[in-house]
Amino acid sequence: MKDLFHPDRLQKLEEIRSLGADPYPARAPRGREWAAPAAAAADARAGATVTIHGRVRGRRGYGKLTFLDLVDASGKIQACLQQEQLPPAEFALLGALHLGDFASVTGTLGRTRLGEPTVFATRFVLLSKALLSPPEKWHGLTDAELRARMRYVDLFSNPEMAQRFHKRAAIFSAMRRVFAAHEYVEVETPVLHPVYGGAAARPFVTHHNALDMRLYLRIAPELYLKRLLVGGIERVCEFARVFRNEGLSPRHNPEFTMLEFYEAYSDYRGMAALTEELLAAAAEAAGCRHDGRLVARFRGQEVDLTPPFPRRSYRELFQEALGFAPEDQAAVAAEQRRRGLAPERGHWQAVNDLFEEKVEPTLQQAVFVLDYPKAVSPLAKPSPERPDWAERWELFACGTELANAFSELNDPQLQLRNFEEQVAAKDPEAPNQVDWDYVRALAYGMPPAGGCGIGMDRLCMLLLGVENIREVILFPHLRPEAEGA
Repeated sequence: MKDLFHPDRLQKLEEIRSLGADPYPARAPRGREWAAPAAAAADARAGATVTIHGRVRGRRGYGKLTFLDLVDASGKIQACLQQEQLPPAEFALLGALHLGDFASVTGTLGRTRLGEPTVFATRFVLLSKALLSPPEKWHGLTDAELRARMRYVDLFSNPEMAQRFHKRAAIFSAMRRVFAAHEYVEVETPVLHPVYGGAAARPFVTHHNALDMRLYLRIAPELYLKRLLVGGIERVCEFARVFRNEGLSPRHNPEFTMLEFYEAYSDYRGMAALTEELLAAAAEAAGCRHDGRLVARFRGQEVDLTPPFPRRSYRELFQEALGFAPEDQAAVAAEQRRRGLAPERGHWQAVNDLFEEKVEPTLQQAVFVLDYPKAVSPLAKPSPERPDWAERWELFACGTELANAFSELNDPQLQLRNFEEQVAAKDPEAPNQVDWDYVRALAYGMPPAGGCGIGMDRLCMLLLGVENIREVILFPHLRPEAEGA
């Protein structure tokens, strides 16, 4: 980071100050308009006075006539600056202007002789002097890691990237409207947990100095949201930032956004119907409607997201793929040995390992996989008809899990037993202590309920056709930058 600022720009900075101008004024002229709407109204509003603020992304001509391209969040408009139309002190500032600087022009809206929508300036104000050059105009940033590391440059040099995050925001807004229509209450629950739980993952660990206690960044908001069901908030949701101390991959970032929602007196089938409604709204917001259907284009294929989605049984999919039932312990153990999978993980964990390896990659179109093994679903209610199975589904598309839902376990004694078995198993990705407060909450009574979690970043990847999770996160986690870079 040595010699960070460009010498030529530092020289121009001093030149601006020598002219008596402030290169970083505290405020911009009032009454600004958006560039793109002004350009679109160049004929209808010809002769009107407008003020445009933006970044200078193009410059043509010098001497007594200069054209600038000003870009704001809406788009671009051209400004024409003529010496005889500007106060001398303002025109003099053009000699110190670089691409990347922020400026404001006020003038008359119209068109040039070539028909270009233009602001014919009568005022010019420098708003902020850039001390580094923007990327080359036509190519921007092309290195993927550099783009993620310097997202602030990526956004203004690659308009399609800025548009992607506008669409991400629209997806979230559309889903919030669905929740509002169903009278859900959006809440915020703690990020710092004294006991981590609600998922199988390694947590980030921190320390509270004043209380001298270990705390964990949450791996899921689930257990706090279900405490709210106990408290009488019957429909609750949270778009939660969660943290998992895991590796980086095209599908994994240590910090990501999880949507979780819970509804009293519902169950996992009710959650499936609401999830279909949420995903349909999200797909509409992302611009996925084509020929009357909701279709996402991802990894070279089309994924139909028009509800309802097919429902398939976990057990049937397993048997179709492997040729034997998941209850067949001898066959599971033999297949486990053949594939070199860890034998000490237990029968049902071995079944789930095989399912993840053999079945999940085949689930390319949107599908609900129903009824998971109870042993790998410690927070889900067991099936009344089949005690080894739980009322749980996962939603898949393109071989990736998008959502996970349960009929929520509300039996405090059974929940305590599940917690104790988890702790005894000493799985490094499972909670290492019982959440006694959560068990106490259940002991006060929690109504039957359904709950669901949706990985919002993976959903955005699918809807926006992006294959790497860091391309839908504004500031993804990256390896440390080389010293001196």
